[in-house]
Amino acid sequence: MSAPALTGLRVLDLATLFAGPLAATLLGDFGAEVIKVEHPAKPDPSRGHGPSKDGVGLWWKMLGRNKRTVTLDLSKSGGRAVLLRLAATADVVVENFRPGTLEKWDLGWPELSAANPRLVLARVTGFGQFGPYAHRPGFGTLAEAMSGFAAMTGEPDAPPTLPPFGLADSIAALTTAYAVMTALAARERTGEGQVVDMAIIEPMLAVLGPQPLWYDQLGHVQPRTGNRSQNNAPRNTYRTADGTWVAVSASAQSVAERVMRLVGRPELIGEPWFATGAGRARHADVLDEAVGRWIARHTRDDVLAAFEKAQAAVAPVQDVRDVMRDPQYQALGTITTVDDPELGPLRMQNVLFRLSATPGAVRWAGRPHGADTEEVLTELGLAPAELAALREEGAL
Repeated sequence: MSAPALTGLRVLDLATLFAGPLAATLLGDFGAEVIKVEHPAKPDPSRGHGPSKDGVGLWWKMLGRNKRTVTLDLSKSGGRAVLLRLAATADVVVENFRPGTLEKWDLGWPELSAANPRLVLARVTGFGQFGPYAHRPGFGTLAEAMSGFAAMTGEPDAPPTLPPFGLADSIAALTTAYAVMTALAARERTGEGQVVDMAIIEPMLAVLGPQPLWYDQLGHVQPRTGNRSQNNAPRNTYRTADGTWVAVSASAQSVAERVMRLVGRPELIGEPWFATGAGRARHADVLDEAVGRWIARHTRDDVLAAFEKAQAAVAPVQDVRDVMRDPQYQALGTITTVDDPELGPLRMQNVLFRLSATPGAVRWAGRPHGADTEEVLTELGLAPAELAALREEGAL
């Protein structure tokens, strides 16, 4: 195997909670050298988010994987100077301060690009670098609300629903990693870096499909439909005889027909409305009753086996316990084990995809706060006296 795909790429991760740091993680997973820069007294808050074990935050173990950790107070003159020296050696800087914060510290694009004209600066904020909301505090939850996601999620007679995890942040992280690689590809032609302006509210809107187009052309506003779709049916979750749940999707006409034959209602296939997804969606009550009644008489294993034999689309509704033992995830290696000096073996999600020649890997889990400060700065050329002076200033 060759070296990982992004070997030789150096990324400075100045960001916190969660889109920016996760974008840097995705780059580190495929070989980029990621240096996580945290405030000496105010670590990335993700270290304290969610459950911990023996006082060690578990979320950070995943978010901080494949990163070396250093501390710098960028508001101090010494911290600023060190950051510029690091930037001169880097390919990418990822930050998510409110617009104007880096500029206040004289670390804006003019200063960073002067230190390194080939640098790509990824700026990840809730609302972008300009516009009437730019200086508001922004989190993924607000993007999930503003984009239309919450308005269309949930049961028709229930309130708008927010996801119980960082959906918008995760989508923005994926998009930021893509944006960074796009900017680096451009650098191959131009020899110059540039700024990536990533507003978390935008990728969230992009994944919701043609909502603006439908509204522009038809005045259509998608309502909340629960698990149902306005575009096809049957599409829902159904309870099995042994009290578990399965999800069925019949987006393709051929699959919808197979499902109806399987559940013993082939006569519905001949109905004029059955010929289109929209027509089936308008008769979802009939189709749900047919599918739900059949599934309710069978155990989950029998349902899955029958659907597989019929080549109809079905999946069990799994929680994390099921995911950890699911044979397809096991075959793909979706969950990997990482040996951690603090907590021992840890199981977590593996890298996002498999490359046949230059694969990524989780090389280590999130490191303690500032664990690599002295090593990284010594590699940068700082002498012991300079490190001592920075500590005296409070910059480390």
